Amino acid sequence: MFILCMVIMATSAFALRPEEHTGKKPRIPLVSVRPLMAARNCQFRGKHFKKYFRVEGEPVVLRCPQARSWLQTSASPNLNMMWHKNDSGRMVPGEETRMGVQDGALWILPALQRDSGTYICTVRNASYCDEMSIELRVFEKTEASLPFTSYPQIVTLSTSGLLACPELSEFTHNKTGWSIQWYKDSALLGQDNKKFLSLRGTTRLLIHNVSMEDAGYYSCGLAFSHNGTRYNITRHIKVHVNQKEEEPIPVIVSPRKTILASLGSRLTIPCKVFLGVGIKSTSLVWWTANDTSIDNAYPGGRVSEGLDKEYSENNENYIEVPLVFDPVIREDLNTDFKCTVTSRMSFQTLRTTVKEDTVSSTFSWEIALAPLSLVFLVLGGICVHRWCKHRPGKGYSLTRMKTSYEDF
Repeated sequence: MFILCMVIMATSAFALRPEEHTGKKPRIPLVSVRPLMAARNCQFRGKHFKKYFRVEGEPVVLRCPQARSWLQTSASPNLNMMWHKNDSGRMVPGEETRMGVQDGALWILPALQRDSGTYICTVRNASYCDEMSIELRVFEKTEASLPFTSYPQIVTLSTSGLLACPELSEFTHNKTGWSIQWYKDSALLGQDNKKFLSLRGTTRLLIHNVSMEDAGYYSCGLAFSHNGTRYNITRHIKVHVNQKEEEPIPVIVSPRKTILASLGSRLTIPCKVFLGVGIKSTSLVWWTANDTSIDNAYPGGRVSEGLDKEYSENNENYIEVPLVFDPVIREDLNTDFKCTVTSRMSFQTLRTTVKEDTVSSTFSWEIALAPLSLVFLVLGGICVHRWCKHRPGKGYSLTRMKTSYEDF
């Protein structure tokens, strides 16, 4: 056993990796032509949701969809990335001088219509392998291809709108001196134009005071040089102008400034807010007690907010948030309750107080005592009637009066 342990230790010492001898980490190979395992062992993760639509004659960069997750989660830094086209099964770049792999991404300089198809990126290390596909369609550079190659963007009427020239990071990253040229319907938008302003150092175009005439097709262009060859990169944008919806200012309809209630009773005070006609509002409604939220003021839940209720009456939108007392106590008579509504355009509060309803309390006692008094009155009358009927002298006087009458 001792000899066996010594052999294992010696073998491990000779099998040390180069970085363990030198203390330096080797360069991470991101691209390799030779696979480490058979392709049949790779797990296919499906087609990437994003499709690339480009026009011929321009550079195209396909980024490996799963590469980022691999680099973030893989414990092994030795990743190998390979590309091949699905229809032919051939490896790329292969013999195509227009194609190359840089930092795991496939570059096509320039793209031709025959490059359309499905490309599969294979990522592997010593113990695992997976594949994911991505689709590329290259169109002829004509107006007929605009509906397929355009990016939809939306601006709002009578506001300042921003357009972005999309998917240029591969050509602007770590580069200086680049600028974007903007066009609308093939007309160049100058830098001194008060309506349109190209923001320097960015890929954005500012449109002042958007009008309905600003809808249509825009294009943005960027000049890019690679290995001494100059390429023009163009992106097309279809701009839609939306009407600006003015959100109405909400108005608190109720409660009244004073709410009458009896101590010990259950009370519900609804806060009713008018939200406008036809347009859905983003207003928020809530209650406070002495400028404190109800949950914090009453952690026991004796006073609480009920569920919001949104409804419409004659196309008018309302929302109600009830404040529930279960029950009302004397402490509530000295509390400042406020209903608050806020929206993007306004902020409004309405104060209400709870007062003891002494009139109702007295009236209720009178109603309760009235039947009792009537009962005592009836009982008293019956007792008096019986007492008078059974009194001794009553029968004598009547008989005597009768006798006297007969004698008369």
